[in-house]
Amino acid sequence: MAHRPHRRTGSTRILDDVDKRVLIGAVAWVALTVAAFSADPILGSAVLLFGGVLVVVGHLASTWGAGTTFEEREMARARRRKQKYEANAGNRAKDRERWEASKARKAAREARKSG
Repeated sequence: MAHRPHRRTGSTRILDDVDKRVLIGAVAWVALTVAAFSADPILGSAVLLFGGVLVVVGHLASTWGAGTTFEEREMARARRRKQKYEANAGNRAKDRERWEASKARKAAREARKSG
């Protein structure tokens, strides 16, 4: 199920972002846990533990597809790298000038030695 967009029509409610299926599962889990504890405490403990795990897994699975894709993350990284590259253009130009000056000095030394 796709992640539904935020709808804030009235007052903000704490369970607005929780999927309806997860809420129904949690309510059913609580009801089954109470019924199981009234029948047998060991059975109630098992229902509490395993049902809780299932509700948590259901909640995590309900938002599984809402994350970014690999391509979206790579585009964001490429954008950041480009901004960083453009911000350092002056430093690279200065380093290039130093390197060329060093190369010229080295060539002049070599010319004096051989010539």
